[in-house]
Amino acid sequence: MSSPERILLGDTVVKARYHLTRESLVRYAGASGDFNPIHYRDDVAATVGLPGVLAQGMLTLGLATQCVVEWLGDPARITGYRARFTKPVIVHAEDGAVVDVVAKAARVDDEAGSARIDLTVTCDGHTVLGKSQVWISLR
Repeated sequence: MSSPERILLGDTVVKARYHLTRESLVRYAGASGDFNPIHYRDDVAATVGLPGVLAQGMLTLGLATQCVVEWLGDPARITGYRARFTKPVIVHAEDGAVVDVVAKAARVDDEAGSARIDLTVTCDGHTVLGKSQVWISLR
């Protein structure tokens, strides 16, 4: 893995794996105020045609960017981010869900002191965030 002070184009800068449980969803709901029952009730999720209880999209995005924050050591070095929600993260009652993140340097501008990190975010082998990118300051 690369150091935040010196990264090269194509470097894998960090990898992370996060295990989500139903408790994770309830805790996030309390912190975010997102108490939509599709995030904690199987019967409601089924009623609206979902395959199961879903993790909040912003929780998934937050986890994806968290590994970059930890790698950098300073959240102020994140200058921007974006992602498309492409597939929901289904959190099973007993097993939960595992979200994997691989962060690679997609653009490095040493002169400007910035880089773009592209994130591959998957769950059960499916991409759950598309065009997921984080812009960082190298200084």
